[in-house]
Amino acid sequence: MSAVDRLSVFKTYKLYVGGKFPRSESGRVYEVTDAMGNWLANAPLSSRKDARDAVVAARKAFGGWSGATAYNRGQVLYRVAEMLEGRRDQFVREVGDAEGLGKSKAAAVVDATIDRWVWYAGWTDKIAQVVGGGNPVAGPFFNLSSPEPTGVVAVLAPQESSFLGLVSVLAPVIATGNTAVVVASEKAPLPALSLAEVLATSDVPGGVVNVLSGRTAEIAAPLAAHQDVNAIDLAGADEALAKELEIAAADNLKRVLRPQPVDYVRTPGTDRMTAFLETKTVWHSTGSLGASGSSY
Repeated sequence: MSAVDRLSVFKTYKLYVGGKFPRSESGRVYEVTDAMGNWLANAPLSSRKDARDAVVAARKAFGGWSGATAYNRGQVLYRVAEMLEGRRDQFVREVGDAEGLGKSKAAAVVDATIDRWVWYAGWTDKIAQVVGGGNPVAGPFFNLSSPEPTGVVAVLAPQESSFLGLVSVLAPVIATGNTAVVVASEKAPLPALSLAEVLATSDVPGGVVNVLSGRTAEIAAPLAAHQDVNAIDLAGADEALAKELEIAAADNLKRVLRPQPVDYVRTPGTDRMTAFLETKTVWHSTGSLGASGSSY
């Protein structure tokens, strides 16, 4: 059979929830086009029910992921980078289509994205030394502060930077032990949905990252109001939507990271990691007895 006689096998993009690849429970899809308006694929159009299911999966995974050693989380995240490297050509094509880039520019974006993932993987067992430590206090006590993850974080991925921006907001959330519900770029969701396939085969436990595609405002509203979501990153929201979501998030005192101008090509620093960390401080006696300084 010649190549011209074959039927094309089109890829079916699906959501990623709890380590599985369901279609939207609503059965809806929407057309995704390239920068020139040419059809690329049908992506799932997530519903409020999909968002709630993703939160349940993220909460279920939180205990195991946050309880893993920081070194182990770093190993798992580095494995993601290895898998991304192996599928580099696919992501170059998808990013080029999504953002209207030529092959060389798309390749540069993908390389920067893989490097960014490696960068955050290296921080998993180091961030505690930067934001934690011993505190000088009066009296015979040790006073130690250590960072802990906030919990379930909803992440609205950047709209324009479909891959580098996505990884720049997702990787710091899970590197520090949180679990995530990601709302992919509305107009360019395919790199995010393909990233989910990489996560599923990279030792990342199911539920640690959950990826939804569709209308950002429609999916974000129930996430902002959800009582079991601890924080929300509004990177992919415009000013009007961000204000609405911030009001909804106030109901259960969510941490909110408002949208801000970001050059995702630049080295990101530690801000996005510390944004979703809590600080636990512990006091402990040094064992000194009285003013004489004797100890047991």
